[in-house]
Formats: sequence, C-alpha cells, structure tokens
Amino acid sequence: MRSAVLVLSALMLSACAALSAGPAGEPDYATQAAENLALGEAALEDKDYLKAEKYFDHVRTKFPYLEAAREAELKLGDLDMAREMFPEAREKFDSFMRLHPTHPKVDYAAYRAAFSYVQEFPSEFFALPPSYEKEQKPMYDALRAMNVFLREYPDSQYVKDAKVHRDDARERLARHELYVASFYARRERWKAVAQRLEGLLKDYPGTPLEEEALFDLHNAYVKLNDTERAQNTLKEILKRLPGTPAAQRAQKMLGS
Repeated sequence: MRSAVLVLSALMLSACAALSAGPAGEPDYATQAAENLALGEAALEDKDYLKAEKYFDHVRTKFPYLEAAREAELKLGDLDMAREMFPEAREKFDSFMRLHPTHPKVDYAAYRAAFSYVQEFPSEFFALPPSYEKEQKPMYDALRAMNVFLREYPDSQYVKDAKVHRDDARERLARHELYVASFYARRERWKAVAQRLEGLLKDYPGTPLEEEALFDLHNAYVKLNDTERAQNTLKEILKRLPGTPAAQRAQKMLGS
C-alpha cells in the first residue's frame, strides 16, 4: 500500500512538473517582486512571452503598492510590442500615463506609445511596392505622436530618437506627396500637381525632397502659364536653399 502511495505521489509530482513546463502552466514565482521582475525580463529576452506575461502580471497584482508594480505595467507594454500587438501596447502605455502622470518613467511610456506607430510602417521589402505607394495613416499617426511627445517632454532622454522618427515620418509623407504629384504630371494635370507640391512644401519643409519638389512646382506653373508663380518658386529656392547648386540653378533661370 505504501509503495502504491509513493508511486501515485511520484506520478502526481511528475504531472505537476510537466504542467509547469508547458504553455498553460504557472511559472515558479519567487517571493520578492524584484526577483519576479527579473524572471519576467529573462523570459521576455528568451521570447517566452506567455511566461513573461505571467511574471509581470503577478508583480502587478501581488505587489500593487510597490514601485515594482509600476515597472511591471511598463514591461507588459514592452511585451505587447515584442509580440507586435501594437494597439494593445499603446493602450497599456496610455493607461500608464493616465494613472501615473508624475512618474519618473512617464516619458518612456509616452515615447513607446509613439514608437508603436513607427512599428506599423509599411514594409520596404524589395518584392513589395514601396511604402510611399501604400496607406499613409501609420506615418501620419507617428508624426503626430512624435510631435506631441517632443512638445510635452522636451528634456527626455528619448528626444533624440523621437526626432529621428519624426523626421523619417515627415520624409516618408513628403515622398508620398511627390509620388502623387508625379502621377498627376504624367497625366498633365498641372493644377493638381501644383496643389500637391504646395502642400508638400508647406507641411513638410526641410526634407531632402525639397529641392526636387520646388523645381517640379516651378515646372507645373510654367505648364500652367503662370509666370508670376513660376518666378516666385525660383525665388523660394533661393530663400530655402541658399548657397547650394540648386540656388545657383534657380538664379540662372531667373536670368540674373
């Protein structure tokens, strides 16, 4: 009888161990919040997302009054980012900002929420159409979110990265406008060309595409027989791109 009990106990322990090791099992929680956070981070690093989520949730619910719980909230957002669940990640980071507006890491939550839009940019895989031919909403959203972040957290350590992503979004959107303008140009719809290029120069000044957009705009006004606006566009090149070959070219075209 005793041996049968021992065998049964061994089988039960084996089953429990298998359950813990499986995807539906509970991880082996530590007693301290910091230890559980570290275990969650290790699981996240190993891409064991289910286990990482359990550790972070455990810290958040088991130790709600400790700073570790706030860290776990951020880690759950990072976890969703790693799983490419970007709307869910934004929701977690936005919730953190609402609940903890004075927390020292609120700028991290704001930056990561904005960065989630960057992660949704269309792929530039060579076999696919270029991103400027695709849906531009992620770029609009990223630009808006990065601008809000830079306005509200000008001293954050993430400002430099935010500016890089903001400028990338602006250039992508400008390239889309240039693409649409060229579409109209091929169909000799010069008024539409001018409108798109004027919008590009107004909304996304200072991008590397500015020179091309200005000369294309000048050409559109020439096609429209609008001499005054064509001349003003050349003067705008002198103003925006002083001391450059583009300015020298514009000066020659002005005839002075």
